[in-house]
Amino acid sequence: MRLLRQFLGQFLGLFLGLWFCWLGMAAPAEAASSAAIRAFDDVSVETKDYSGQDLVRAEFSNARLKNANFSGADLRGAVFNGSVLTGANLHGVDFSNGIAYISNLSQTDLSDAVLTSAMMLKSSFRGANVTGADFSEAVLDRDQALMLCQTASGTNPVTGVDTRESLGCK
Repeated sequence: MRLLRQFLGQFLGLFLGLWFCWLGMAAPAEAASSAAIRAFDDVSVETKDYSGQDLVRAEFSNARLKNANFSGADLRGAVFNGSVLTGANLHGVDFSNGIAYISNLSQTDLSDAVLTSAMMLKSSFRGANVTGADFSEAVLDRDQALMLCQTASGTNPVTGVDTRESLGCK
């Protein structure tokens, strides 16, 4: 009897283990490899040219990118954390699903940029050109959105969305 109980216990344990694996509950977590994310930490460059580059999921942490050229770059899912992009050219970039947190985007050219679903909290856009930019579903501080509404105009050439409408301007 003890042998039968031991066998059933092992069989039940094996069955439950396989069942949980099949449901995916025991699947190991996968972290992004360093090859999947390109980090540009503490970069300090003047007039760096990133134009037209594939920078999907790139990370710029505490980067000094004053007057950098990102025009036409693919920045989907990219992260600018504590970065300075004063005067940078971001014309026509795709920054959808990107993050700009505590970053300075003052005097930047964001014309014709796609910024859909981007998270841009605690960032400054003072004097930025947003003509034709699409901010649909983007999250930015209310005071920054109101400031951008003062000069917002145009329609995004890629998405066809009106800039003022995407910012929620009245």
